[in-house]
Amino acid sequence: MAVLICSRNSGADNKYEGITAACDKKKKFRMKRGNELKELHSFAWYAARVRPYLPEKAFQPVPARLWGGLAYLVVVIAGILTISFTDFHFWLYTFIAFILGSSFAAMGFLGHEILHGTVVRKAWLRELTGGIAFFPLSTGPKLWTKWHNLTHHRHTQDEEKDPDAWPTVDQFSRSILVKYFYRLPISVRGMLEMAFLAITFSLHSLRMFKRFIKEFSKEKRPAVWLQLLLPRACWIGLLFLIGPLKWLFAFLIPLLIANFIVMAYIATNHRLNPLVPVNDPLANSLTVTVPKWVDVLHFHFSYHTEHHLFPGMSSKYYPLVKAELKKRWPERYHEMPLFKALAALYKTPRLYNNREELVDLEVRHRYGTLGHGLDPNQLKPLKERSPAKRSTRDRKV
Repeated sequence: MAVLICSRNSGADNKYEGITAACDKKKKFRMKRGNELKELHSFAWYAARVRPYLPEKAFQPVPARLWGGLAYLVVVIAGILTISFTDFHFWLYTFIAFILGSSFAAMGFLGHEILHGTVVRKAWLRELTGGIAFFPLSTGPKLWTKWHNLTHHRHTQDEEKDPDAWPTVDQFSRSILVKYFYRLPISVRGMLEMAFLAITFSLHSLRMFKRFIKEFSKEKRPAVWLQLLLPRACWIGLLFLIGPLKWLFAFLIPLLIANFIVMAYIATNHRLNPLVPVNDPLANSLTVTVPKWVDVLHFHFSYHTEHHLFPGMSSKYYPLVKAELKKRWPERYHEMPLFKALAALYKTPRLYNNREELVDLEVRHRYGTLGHGLDPNQLKPLKERSPAKRSTRDRKV
């Protein structure tokens, strides 16, 4: 109604001045949104322009990746057996726990690739091998496919639909726990957030089970429940078999290490990027760089922008995709070393003030996101603008 009145009476009576001003703001907001939408492109738009320059074999499954998974599985079994049947030795067990944790994480990376169909195509074999790969992290393949493939990939960095998107100020107001957390100084929050990475994947997986279990058909729910309970039953059974001290080094510490490694990638994949109205992988995703030997051990999981562009492609070909993206859209492509990305996470708040800004509500500092003022080399709050220059979306703080 306000828009109708404004269109008919713009600049007329003072009686309608307030309504006219409100309408003008709405028009400007829509124009800005329109420009924003023109700048963003879907992953299909990029894929159509990059695919002709990639070899056809890049789009075929690579079952040889299973040999890497088998190697990790052998390491995991050998490590657990060594701890189970040897006398306690702190340094030996600590070393084995680190190897186990690294192997748990790497198996998870392979499981992610398997369940995207880039290793084997037969559905039953994909679910079996993916389930084995995710067994240490106790995440079922059916849940992962629903949560990650069908929801996160379709709605990446959509503030309402992406189950992995970080909260906005509006969503923050609904959680008492989050409110108390954000009263802490940003340095303390940063340290706690880094520490929480060691448990985040496991907790988030349970949260996703609660969120999605009702969306499975009645016929599939028993299998989803089984995939949730079976790994946990096995790990609890191991506790009773070898005792709490050995179990600490055979499973719990490795699980914490695996959580941290996995979340070090996942947290940096999107949390420095803006929320977006269009699923644009160059805008909503970050590729991190690690040494080549780490990329080999982690199945090229660092190439995340490339993965969101071609989720059905084996990650061994992502370096080719990266080269094409940087050649065509160097100003839009985001990458940085993993440790620099983690440092940026530590030094910036994790609450979205609007799509393009992060905000620290305790001290009212605003930070940009990648492509919108965030400089990982100089992590400083954005300069305050006068109220007249601030957009409608900026007026949440």
